[in-house]
Amino acid sequence: MSATVQVRRIAVNDIRLTVATAGAGPAIVLLHGFPHTWRLWSKIIGPLSRHHRVIAPDLRGFGASTRASDGYDAGTLADDITGILDALAEPTAAVIAIDAGTPVAVLLALRHPDRIRRLVVMEALLGSLPGAEDFLAAGPPWWFGFHAVPGLAEKVLIGHEEQYIDWFLAAGTRGHGVPPDLRAAFIDAYTGPDALRCAFSYYRAMPASARQLDDAVIDRRITMPTLAIGAHPVGTALEKQLHPITDDLTGHVIPDCGHIIPLDRPRELLRLVTPFLGAGSRGDLPPDVIAPAPA
Repeated sequence: MSATVQVRRIAVNDIRLTVATAGAGPAIVLLHGFPHTWRLWSKIIGPLSRHHRVIAPDLRGFGASTRASDGYDAGTLADDITGILDALAEPTAAVIAIDAGTPVAVLLALRHPDRIRRLVVMEALLGSLPGAEDFLAAGPPWWFGFHAVPGLAEKVLIGHEEQYIDWFLAAGTRGHGVPPDLRAAFIDAYTGPDALRCAFSYYRAMPASARQLDDAVIDRRITMPTLAIGAHPVGTALEKQLHPITDDLTGHVIPDCGHIIPLDRPRELLRLVTPFLGAGSRGDLPPDVIAPAPA
């Protein structure tokens, strides 16, 4: 992470969110998922900050942000993000989101199209919107149900957080894992009953988030240019969900890439998003990004 990153606390929606910022220029908001913090984006913050003001929060309940008692539905989380933009005096932003951050970004784009210039979403499903039937043919991922049962996963996993988080980090990077400093940061962020409660509250709020998305698409569409990026396991499912509700959609699947795209294939991710975001060009990319990614 070559950029100078500043980390601050911002008060929004009666909580305080930890927000990392770097660079100057048109704003980009980066929204992580589970089991991550803002440091998920460590490998791409530097290149993006050459032409942009990068804004990467720890979402509500995650990392060093307030472990709130509620508010884990996509609508409340979207309000958290507009609160961050207001606090930083940014009238508009591009948004890049993955996993649990993706429904938040999509609802933000539907409810506040005047605030979102461009949208990049990755490796997630959008509630019950049509298009993901093939992906869900054998049922949702096993942990969805485990996490959704109130109080269960916290009790089962106490004392085993390290092993549990390691499983997701390995599975999401095709067995490679993540650098030791990031691994330690992620494990620390998800250790303890309250940290686990907040993480699993995202899954327990999924029915509410799905209803919010269903309601939003009744009379609204995603009007800004949108890039849907898939890998393993979601693939094209997110793109298929977005297609009926999006005016300007581009889809791309990164081959041989795990779910945690910003850590497994950061160079490929940068090659896709840098021209899409519109500031800078391929010639502005660092040499290690322009070079072909290893197989």
